[in-house]
Amino acid sequence: MLSKRIIPCLDIKDGQTVKGVQFEELRFAGDPVELGEKYAKEGADELVFLDITATHEKRKTLKELALRIAKNLNIPFTVGGGVSSVEDVSVLLEAGADKVTINSAAVLNPNLIEETSKRFGNQCIVIAIDAKMNVSGINKGKWEVHTGGGRKNLGIDLYEWAKEAQERGAGEILFTSMSHDGTKNGFACDVYSKLSQICSIPIIASGGAGTTQHFVDVFNEGKADAALAASIFHFGEIPVPVLKKELFEKGIHVRI
Repeated sequence: MLSKRIIPCLDIKDGQTVKGVQFEELRFAGDPVELGEKYAKEGADELVFLDITATHEKRKTLKELALRIAKNLNIPFTVGGGVSSVEDVSVLLEAGADKVTINSAAVLNPNLIEETSKRFGNQCIVIAIDAKMNVSGINKGKWEVHTGGGRKNLGIDLYEWAKEAQERGAGEILFTSMSHDGTKNGFACDVYSKLSQICSIPIIASGGAGTTQHFVDVFNEGKADAALAASIFHFGEIPVPVLKKELFEKGIHVRI
């Protein structure tokens, strides 16, 4: 039985770790590399570093950041933000990243998934999806994909896109429920459960972590393979070792 993974996420803006609520109201949380080192020592299974404004501001995730992270960390890490070409992926992997996450560019050019997967292996390619449920109009109840850091709603169905991403060569799906992000009210377990039925590749849950029980729920009910969180770690609400110990005691198979 594979262990469930606990993944601190470090959203980066202007070189600093930030965290907001539903992609807005950002507050600073510290230096990303220093935080990453702390989480690695505490027993995090992996780390995700996302330059959250890179796509919107038309710039690239800094190669220098990936080099700093690789120099100071001894656990797998994923880097993303503004990745839009095979060359972007190559630069980040060569800088030391274990995986690269692609979001907006993959939606706009799905062939990019195939190109990068064939060149580097699908184990390196994580497709990040930001989506939320449409609450009005003809598409009410539909989970729709957003790009540009959540700024643009393309009206694409979440489940159809996740399935297509897998078919094109994605190694993992990192899905963030925009409605749950930063709320600490729990993960969208029903959505993750459906994604796990549709896809055979690992599903990483993101958005809504606030208590240990939320992680238990997303692993048991949501069938997620990994759970990602930010503010509960950054601001010391639930330290990684405490979370893992409590999960283990509740019957969740995690690496202690």
